Amino acid sequence: MRHRKGYRKLRRDSAHRMALLRNLVTSLIENERIITTVAKAKEARKFADWMVNIAKEDNLVNRRKAHRFLFKKEAVWKLFEVIAPRFQDRQGGYTRVLRLAHRRKGDGAELAILEFVDYEFKPKEKKE
Repeated sequence: MRHRKGYRKLRRDSAHRMALLRNLVTSLIENERIITTVAKAKEARKFADWMVNIAKEDNLVNRRKAHRFLFKKEAVWKLFEVIAPRFQDRQGGYTRVLRLAHRRKGDGAELAILEFVDYEFKPKEKKE
């Protein structure tokens, strides 16, 4: 049983785990949809929701918090200028985890899609 367990360790030490989660959230903000394992997606969802909550109030302190967590300046800009305004009237639950039917080929890990709830899939245009 996992009673009173605060977070998933993901078989990494704390610095490696935090770097992984920061990378996942940065990629999520840049692409608005990522494919990863279920455990990583569930853990990264907490930090992604926290980032959107911070960005909903645009001020210098919150921008510095976002810069401290995210790895790229472009991701911070997109978070504050594009993503946060879309969620101004929403109280929480900005992301969702969708489990995929297939597993990863190398190790059989269960895969999931982590995306923002208002994400709309647009297929790539075919080249002729």
